[in-house]
Amino acid sequence: MIHEVDDVLRAMIRAEVLEGRQIAVVFDAPTREWAAKVNAPMVNLYLYDIREDMRRRERGLHNEYDERGAIVARRRPPRFFKLSYLITAWTKRPEDEHRLLSSLLACLLRYEALPPERLAGSLAEVGAAVPMSIALPPPEDRSFADVWSALGGELKPSLDLVISVPVTASPVYEAGPPVGDEGLRAEFGDVPASVLGADASGGAGGGGGATEAQPGRPGLPVYGSRPGRPAREPTRAPGGERGRAVSLRITERRGRPVEEAGAPMPPSGRDT
Repeated sequence: MIHEVDDVLRAMIRAEVLEGRQIAVVFDAPTREWAAKVNAPMVNLYLYDIREDMRRRERGLHNEYDERGAIVARRRPPRFFKLSYLITAWTKRPEDEHRLLSSLLACLLRYEALPPERLAGSLAEVGAAVPMSIALPPPEDRSFADVWSALGGELKPSLDLVISVPVTASPVYEAGPPVGDEGLRAEFGDVPASVLGADASGGAGGGGGATEAQPGRPGLPVYGSRPGRPAREPTRAPGGERGRAVSLRITERRGRPVEEAGAPMPPSGRDT
C-alpha cells in the first residue's frame, strides 16, 4: 500500500515536474550523513509519519454485490491512514532548489486526490478516492523543526505532503442466500364486517360474538378479545364514527394459515 503511493508520486513528479531532466526522485531520510553524500540534483520525498485519519473512520458494514445485484458478502468500511512526506530539493545552488520547489508545489496543488488513472494494485481495487493536501500547517503535536532535529540535519526549505490512503484489511462476512418465495408471509387487511357484527351498510349488528369462523379459516378474535371474555365494542370517535380493525394473517411456507388476530386502529372518519 505505501510502496504503491511511492510509485504514484514518483511517476507524477517525473512526468509533470522534471519532464525528462536528469534529476533523481528518492525516498531517503535526509540525515546529515546522507546530505554529505549528495553529488547530483534530486528530489527527496521522506516518509516521516504514519497515523490513522480518525475523521474518516466509518461504522457499520459495506455490502458487496454480484453481477445480479444480490448481496454476497459484507465487510467493514476502509480505514484511512495519513502518510506524511517531507519533500525537499537538492541542488548546488539555493536558487535552483527554490525553482524546483516552486514546480513541485504548482504540480501538487492541481490535485485534491491522487489521479485515479495512476492508481494500481490495492489502491485501485478499493475504489475510493485517495485525498491529498500540500503545505498545510503541521499538527499541534509536532513541528518541522522537530523532524529536522530528530534527523540530525540542518533546517531546509521543504513541502509537507499528506496523503490519506484507504486500507481494507478487514474480515469478509459471507451473506446468506437471498430470500425466495418460500418462508413466512404476512398479509394485512380489514376485518370482515360479519366478524365485527356490522351490517352491509356499516352499522352495528347484533352478532355480538367474539369470533366468527370464515370458510377455510379459523375464528378471528375481535378487538383483542380473549377466551372466556366478551368481545369489546369497536372504538368510536368523538363524532360517533366506528373505528376500524385490521387482521394479520401469517402463512407458513406452503401457505397453510397459522395465526390470525384482530387489532384496533384509530377511527377512519367513516363506518366500516
